[in-house]
Parts: sequence; C-alpha cells; structure tokens
Amino acid sequence: MSAKAIESGEGDALGPLLRELLLDEEEEPSQSSNQDSDGSFPKKPPQGPHQGPDGSGSDPRDPPKSEGSNFYHYAGMTAAAVIGGVMAVRSMPMALDTLGFKRKGISRSSLAAKMMSSTARANGGGVPSGSLVSNLQSQGATGLSTPSNILLGSAGALLGALLWESYSSSRRTQY
Repeated sequence: MSAKAIESGEGDALGPLLRELLLDEEEEPSQSSNQDSDGSFPKKPPQGPHQGPDGSGSDPRDPPKSEGSNFYHYAGMTAAAVIGGVMAVRSMPMALDTLGFKRKGISRSSLAAKMMSSTARANGGGVPSGSLVSNLQSQGATGLSTPSNILLGSAGALLGALLWESYSSSRRTQY
C-alpha cells in the first residue's frame, strides 16, 4: 500500500498512528501536508529546535554539549563510589586487628591493651560494658554486623564519589 493511499484514508489497518508516523517522516513542512485530506487530522507542531520548559532553548532530551563527558564523569564517579564502599568495609576488620582487637582477645603491648588499661583504671579496675574498648573488642572478635557494614559502605561510597568529583574538577580546570 502506498503512502498516498494511507494518507487518503484507504489504509485503515493501523489508522491514525500510521498516518502520524508518515507525516513525521516528511521533511518539507507545508500547509497542505500538515493536515489530513479530510481535515480531521491536527496540524503538526512547528519544526525547529526543542524548547525547554522555561523556553530557554535547551531541552533535557538534547545530547550534552561536550560529547561523552557526562557519561565518563558519572561512570567514573560510580566506579569510585563502589571502590570506596568496598574498601571501607574490607579495611575495617584489618584496622581493628592492627590496633590489637583480635579474634582471641586483646593482644599484648598494643594500642588496644593501653586503651583497656586506661579505661579499667578510670572505672575502678574493670572495663564497663558499652564502653568504646568493649565495643571494639566485640567487633574485633565477631566482625561487624550487617547494619554496621551498610553504614560503613555508604560512608566509603560517599567519600569515593567526593574524591572523584574533586579529582575530575581539578582536571577540567587544568586543560
């Protein structure tokens, strides 16, 4: 079936949808092509650049001005956030172990032993439950809980994204 037959209304298999698609494909805007032959089809919108909602001439559907820069910026920021979150969650058990809060208890001559000693002296010979030393020892022995891992991962992701933003903005000002 030809385009003329469809425009004249002979091809009603797809109805107005097909007529609209054919009218959108026309490149020459003219008064006669903006309306259907029986006058029931509305006019096409004017051709030209898309206008944004504020009429400024920029439309969110338009591609970015510098080709690909936004994609690489956001891809880099996403990668930095993921790496920052994973590093934060994976490094905390190692940090606790380094401080002396081990799975089998507080190691001798470590920062954890000094913290425990000063806490015990300040509290009359014992380490109270709920204190910083007892919480760190609990985390060192059992590992971090799921909510702690989520919070730590979120903080690491935020830090990674902020570092990426700082890095990419400094590169943009250099060149």
